Amino acid sequence: MNFPNPFYRWRPHPWHGLEVGEGSPQVVNAFIEVTSFDAIKYEVDKLTGYMRVDRPQRSSSMPPSLYGFIPRTYCGERIGGLSEHTDKGDGDPLDICVLSERPIDRAEVILTARVIGGLHMIDNGEADDKIISVLDNDRYYKDVKDVSDLPEVIVERLRHYFGTYKLIPGKDSDVFVDRVYDREYAEKVIEASMADYQDMFGE
Repeated sequence: MNFPNPFYRWRPHPWHGLEVGEGSPQVVNAFIEVTSFDAIKYEVDKLTGYMRVDRPQRSSSMPPSLYGFIPRTYCGERIGGLSEHTDKGDGDPLDICVLSERPIDRAEVILTARVIGGLHMIDNGEADDKIISVLDNDRYYKDVKDVSDLPEVIVERLRHYFGTYKLIPGKDSDVFVDRVYDREYAEKVIEASMADYQDMFGE
């Protein structure tokens, strides 16, 4: 039997085995861990690449978009260096939110995302940026080139969700969203995370 080239006889690790995307940092691959229908926070297990149940969502709000990460990125010193509040990243791949007009109700999918901006978030003293993007071939968002082109309510929902999704009643929160940034700055964040990945993993 003739296999296509490249062909993976075994499933690649979602973080290390998939590509960041040929069009990066403008257009990237996104591996989706959580959908807008999930009341449970799932994330890829770093060792095995399987999906792990992290926790039930602590607030009553549901994720306002698809949520996952960009393969072969890492939030380390360069990501921390872009922040006014910290000098280190959170040690995870770079998170990404993907907007789609049609509901996508499955996780563990790969999609092509066009970058339009991001949120700078601080979580327990570490930079935990969230790139904002749209599904690349979604004609509903074809004229959206920057986060400023989105309806304000969508950005408010994203900002509110990430500012409150770890809240525990009766306890102070160590999480806050510092600001929303544009597409040009988001591309710098992605490039920094790609460089951090090379420093951390050597490729």
